[in-house]
Amino acid sequence: MLTDKVRKLQQSGPVPNILVIGDLMIDHYIIGDATRLSPEAPVPIVNVKNEFTTPGGAANVAQNLLSLGAKISLAGVTGDDADADRLTKILTGEGINAEGIFKDATRPTTVKTRVMAGSHQLVRVDREVTNPLADDLQAQFVKQIKGAIAKADIIILSDYNKGLFSHNLTQQFIKEANAQGKRVVIDPKGLNYEKYKGAHIIKPNRKELAEAAKTEKITNIDELQQAARIILKQTGAEYIVVTLSEQGMVIISELTHKLLPVKATSVFDVTGAGDTVIATMVYFMAQGLNVEEACELANHAAAIVIRQTGSAVTTVDEILEDIERR
Repeated sequence: MLTDKVRKLQQSGPVPNILVIGDLMIDHYIIGDATRLSPEAPVPIVNVKNEFTTPGGAANVAQNLLSLGAKISLAGVTGDDADADRLTKILTGEGINAEGIFKDATRPTTVKTRVMAGSHQLVRVDREVTNPLADDLQAQFVKQIKGAIAKADIIILSDYNKGLFSHNLTQQFIKEANAQGKRVVIDPKGLNYEKYKGAHIIKPNRKELAEAAKTEKITNIDELQQAARIILKQTGAEYIVVTLSEQGMVIISELTHKLLPVKATSVFDVTGAGDTVIATMVYFMAQGLNVEEACELANHAAAIVIRQTGSAVTTVDEILEDIERR
């Protein structure tokens, strides 16, 4: 039984050592009340009651892995500014190895500011530069993280389309990992999946898959398989794992597919569920489970977090409890 296997691994199995390379950002929240309109323009006035920041982007994937019990190294690019220092301080304080974070003085640290009135988001303000790293900085960055690649059991590339994953740099990451015998799992963005050539698993959602495969729409499992096989041929990946939001996920290889229906009894918010899925899947693969077993556990993890509001994380114990309640 899968739960027994997982419990045995938790007691005596290896602690996964996982490297997350990705687009780093800060999620900044300004929360207050809005009870009147401005006399200057037809916009609400927000009386600020609370303000806080949390790590976002690939840092949220790292936090999900940390909650599961993995040892985490995080690599990415920030600006050389106070926001970068704030982000690094939060991450290291949680126990995440942030030595792979590379500072680029030509860009700001990406910050997404959300102004909320109660639970309603009024506006989002993004401060970012999404240009690729300069060639000399790319070489420095790869050199900086080679040691972390060597120590990792599995590598996650968490692409938020913020400039880190140019074709050239993405291929350098994957080739270095493959040369060291390390599997690479991709959380993709954008239309160019050729840059992910050589990855072990690519995990798009349905919309991302349709866009990357240049398919007008995906409405059934046959269309899903056709689109996935375009990406399999393009990248040479062994698996495409497609998340279907409140409908679950599908594992597709060149020869087979398996649908894993959603495990949630209710859905409040799918924010961050993709981060939870890739973190849980990779965590259990690093412990020795096969892709299907790891995805089954990731499906339960997603069911837990989408029953909550906002980005959330879960634990191995909560996942096992969720399985046993069914």
